[in-house]
Amino acid sequence: MPAPTRLLAAAVAVAACVGAQAVPAGAATASGPVVSRGVRIPAFYTPPTTLPAQNGALVRSEPLPLALSLPGLKGPLPGRATRVMYRSTDSTGRPVAVTGAYIEPAAAWKGGGPRPLVAVAPGTMGQGDQCAASLGLQYPLLFNGRTVSVGYETLVVYRLLARGIAVVITDYAGLGATDRLHTYVNRVDEAHAVLDAARAVRSLGGASVTGASRVGLFGYSQGGGATAAAAELQPSYAPDVTLAGTYSGAPPADLAAVMEAIDGGDLAGALGWSVNGFLQSEPALKPIVDKHLNAAGKAALDDLSTMCVGDALLAYNSARSTAWTTDGRPLGDIVRAEPALGTFLEEQRIGTMKPSGPVRVATGVNDDLVPHGQSRELAVAWCRKGADVTYEPVVLPGAGRGLLNHFAPLLADQGNAVSWLSDRLAGRPAASTCATLPTQP
Repeated sequence: MPAPTRLLAAAVAVAACVGAQAVPAGAATASGPVVSRGVRIPAFYTPPTTLPAQNGALVRSEPLPLALSLPGLKGPLPGRATRVMYRSTDSTGRPVAVTGAYIEPAAAWKGGGPRPLVAVAPGTMGQGDQCAASLGLQYPLLFNGRTVSVGYETLVVYRLLARGIAVVITDYAGLGATDRLHTYVNRVDEAHAVLDAARAVRSLGGASVTGASRVGLFGYSQGGGATAAAAELQPSYAPDVTLAGTYSGAPPADLAAVMEAIDGGDLAGALGWSVNGFLQSEPALKPIVDKHLNAAGKAALDDLSTMCVGDALLAYNSARSTAWTTDGRPLGDIVRAEPALGTFLEEQRIGTMKPSGPVRVATGVNDDLVPHGQSRELAVAWCRKGADVTYEPVVLPGAGRGLLNHFAPLLADQGNAVSWLSDRLAGRPAASTCATLPTQP
């Protein structure tokens, strides 16, 4: 079995263990539903033409059937889910509709005080609307012969619910919502989407969380970058959302370093998602990108714009950007040679501001997909700014594949990360490890 097929098979096997469901296919029509790779996107995900004036305002909601749910005496287990759409603001200052899901836990919160809330920022799901994390709660394994998506965030969501912690998970701008392309790894868009998700559920009928509830953030990989950026931007963007704690796992804090690491690797398709997202956020970059991309590169960007992670693993595993450029240079070299591209990537850097509240940064020491070094440097930068940082190097043997080196630390450390965040939500202080960080790998 080829390596990319083995990787995908492993991911599918995990999802199969927790449940799978087919998603109906259909053909797009001028007036019909949006269809992405044969998957009908529910009408709920089409934003209205006018949005509320306030960030975090609820646009609409509807019940969300969880694929993995059991009947209970007081309602479904592990909780009752609601699909949500809310208003946020993108990096250009324009209003944007963002979708996601809220789950009211069946379990009681025993940590003292009102029930807390954790906003979960998903890891890389892809760029097609069918890849949205809220749909992943309904369809843990999406497969129709044209697309494959695995709702792997379900595990941490259910771990939090079992502790009586309410959860809201964002789909990010443009992932799920059908009016624009997902602005993959745009730190401002992602941070705003996370913070506004926490705001939105306060006005949701049936939700037990209120403005007095402690709020935590949880994210790994793309999600780790989103929560890290949210912790930095919270004081200026969402001062009403006080953060009790933020978990940032394997954060892509330096996109230039990450782009070079994934080029030619297991998740090379993420290069296309990054460029697509940059162009969505900053259309002025398009002439520069067009100048350097050949026909194969432009076709790859278009193809990837509707793909999920599973699709990219099959179609673009080990792809090299040198095959996409007019002169055979890798995208990293082109970014360094084009000041506008370099400036845009530098604006995405995380670690230039002090985060709000205690933060826990975890990174696998052998992670070569989202390089360990640049994630560790984020913790160093925050410590230098006087932040309350818990740094956790996850020491595991190298697995020989970038994707495994990246995801093994997530699974190995997730229980500890949930416990750390639960302690912050219960009001227990964190113990900073900044003093010992220089001795840590």
